[in-house]
Amino acid sequence: MLEHHSVWRAIDRLAARYNLSPSGLARHAGLDPTTFNKSKRITKEGKQRWPSTESLAKVLNATGASLSEFVSLSADQEKPAALRRLPKLRFAMAAQPGYFDAEGRPLRGQWDEAAFPEVPDPHAYALEISGDGLLPVYRNGDLVVVSPGAETKPGDRILLRSLQGELLIAELMEAPGDRLRIRSLSREHVVRDLPLSQVQWYARIAWSGH
Repeated sequence: MLEHHSVWRAIDRLAARYNLSPSGLARHAGLDPTTFNKSKRITKEGKQRWPSTESLAKVLNATGASLSEFVSLSADQEKPAALRRLPKLRFAMAAQPGYFDAEGRPLRGQWDEAAFPEVPDPHAYALEISGDGLLPVYRNGDLVVVSPGAETKPGDRILLRSLQGELLIAELMEAPGDRLRIRSLSREHVVRDLPLSQVQWYARIAWSGH
């Protein structure tokens, strides 16, 4: 059974794993930045205040961490996070030919690298957002880690490449049979229906951060 201090320790460690403060982690998960402040963990009456299950679910979804990973972070002695070198590329360049194979996996020869906590998918890679076209979701300089081997479901953010060469980041709304319904992440939130026959590949965005 997780104790009060163990849960908060796991939140602090998860934030540190991605070079975020607790308030930065809350903001990244779409929560009020003060949600995880240390001053809020004990009430004025001295009672323990626990993070809600909804806030924990949002944090796990935003970071791509599993529940088992979160529990492991609550232990007294955490093992140092294993790092690996992920292929890294500026998003503005990724639509050009020669960076991906036909399955959406990176052709490593032309990529830079970035150290990142261990990702299970051996074909995972990082893209650096450039410009303001994806505000307010992603800012200039943010990194998104894409996992071609991960299962996708409605609500996930995805990277998609069309047969026409268009490369875009969007939210997957539905995947009913022979088409995809996606929503842009820009302020306009444009919804599009794409026949699967026009999609070369798409992959889940497993993590994002600055």
